[in-house]
Amino acid sequence: MDGRFGRILLADATTRTCRVEAWVPGGPAAALGGKAAGLALLLERGAPEADPLSDDNPVVFAAGPVAGTAVPGSSRYGVFTRSPQTGFLAESYSGGTLAERITGAGLDAVVVEGAADAPVFLEVSGEGGRFHDAADLWGRDTFDAEADLVDRFGGRGRAGAAVIGPAGESGVVFSIVANDRWRCAGRTGAGAVLGAKRVKGVVFHGRARRPVSDPDGVRAFARRTTAEHRGGPVAETYRRYGTPSMVAVINGVGAFPTRYWQRGRSGFADDLSADALLERHAVRPKACARCFLACGKLTRIAGGPYAGLEIEGPEYETIYAFGGLCEIGGLDAVAHLNDRCDRLGLDTISAGNLVAFAMEASERGVLDEPVPYGDVAAAERLLGQIARREGLGAVLAGGIKAAARQWGLEDVAVHVKGLEPAGYDPRVFPGMALAYATSDRGACHLRTTFYKPELAGISPPDRLDGKAAVFVDYEDRLNLFDALILCRFYRDLYGWDELAEIVRLATGTDPGRAGLAAAARRIADDARRFNLRAGLRPEDEDLPGRFFTEALPETGATVSRPDFERLRREYFALRGWSEPG
Repeated sequence: MDGRFGRILLADATTRTCRVEAWVPGGPAAALGGKAAGLALLLERGAPEADPLSDDNPVVFAAGPVAGTAVPGSSRYGVFTRSPQTGFLAESYSGGTLAERITGAGLDAVVVEGAADAPVFLEVSGEGGRFHDAADLWGRDTFDAEADLVDRFGGRGRAGAAVIGPAGESGVVFSIVANDRWRCAGRTGAGAVLGAKRVKGVVFHGRARRPVSDPDGVRAFARRTTAEHRGGPVAETYRRYGTPSMVAVINGVGAFPTRYWQRGRSGFADDLSADALLERHAVRPKACARCFLACGKLTRIAGGPYAGLEIEGPEYETIYAFGGLCEIGGLDAVAHLNDRCDRLGLDTISAGNLVAFAMEASERGVLDEPVPYGDVAAAERLLGQIARREGLGAVLAGGIKAAARQWGLEDVAVHVKGLEPAGYDPRVFPGMALAYATSDRGACHLRTTFYKPELAGISPPDRLDGKAAVFVDYEDRLNLFDALILCRFYRDLYGWDELAEIVRLATGTDPGRAGLAAAARRIADDARRFNLRAGLRPEDEDLPGRFFTEALPETGATVSRPDFERLRREYFALRGWSEPG
């Protein structure tokens, strides 16, 4: 099958040895690559049974079958392992340019196993893999470490690196893997797994070209897609406003989580909006490779205590986490906290949730030291403590479940499977309630992005009939996105027909809609197998009790327990799973 090199690199950090092996994935789903291949490799190597921070837990880096080609939205890679944050499947994706460099190394995947006795980094190229001493990199932030590694191997355009920060080195369970300075595989704690292996980063370089079945057809598809959509409303919105445009939308419907999930509207929304970002700061669009959407916002803070700070962002999810949940009412301060998280190597969604959780604990008199809502200095101090595992940060570094137990606030903590939700309150979006409960990686918005069809009226929030079927269709299509590793923001441009065309042009196979749907179902089944082997129980796929009992004051909305359980039953039935899943 084209689209694949047919080779993987097995890198053993314990012995500091590497070998390239031929790898023929079992079945058409895994052959696509990305999430499907990552799952297959993890299942083969017993990852579901491994302690997440043990030598036995592998980390898989993979690109998709169109990475390095002209297909718009294809410059992404994935990281797969068992999560130290949830205990279940860890999958996270990142854009930028690194997928191009992974392709240049001529490999379908890199599997990092074992653990070194001292800090190392892994070099991956067309000649194979090699471990190097990284004592001089250990302790450095993600920006410095990545820049150093890239410079050592020819600079940007020739090499790319994925690195961890001090938080990953310290085993913070929600630490990230970073690349291209501001891009990161952000959720579920893969950075901590690499930190436990004493692997500071992986640098890729090489000149291989991906073998696709129809190179001319791929280029023609890219030209046609760009011509049809570059000037359209989807691209224009992303290029001008980026994800901060969602602040006004979600706040307007009363689903913008505020003051640690107590409210659905923020009084600071105007100051956190895309309009405020564009009016008050110097902003220009920034795109990943192979992309015409240019959703990234390269921002220079114009004034105040953070004047001159340059950052790509802040994105909507960071704005909701620090601006909404922590009630920090300015984009300059949110950008500053975003920058601290990026450098330390912390997932901003989890970090913002945990800082807000500490603020709520402080409000309830549980903590010995004050952590007031809206206090930027307190938030910044906590981030540093988390990365160093000091003081309150030592509690929060273990994740929301551990912190809630220690502080006696398990009824207050908001998470599913140990992963905090994104910025879409499920009391307003019943489909998001289902998404958070059943997502294979915890309370995740990206597995279905189901707020989109609910906002668009495709599956209105107040209409339950047929919602589970629309949900499964979205989830299946996005499972294919993750196998091909395509950017989520192309979901409005790439329907089933476009995905079938991409698969045909890249691989030379023509599975049709039915074949693609079967592959997507296999990916969902494999993720379920992983989590069941890792100990998934029915009670792990419920929502925090607060969503059922605490109404949002602005709208009176709660999650209806009968409606939620109906949707979950229908979802399991459509998946062909037993009622407990």
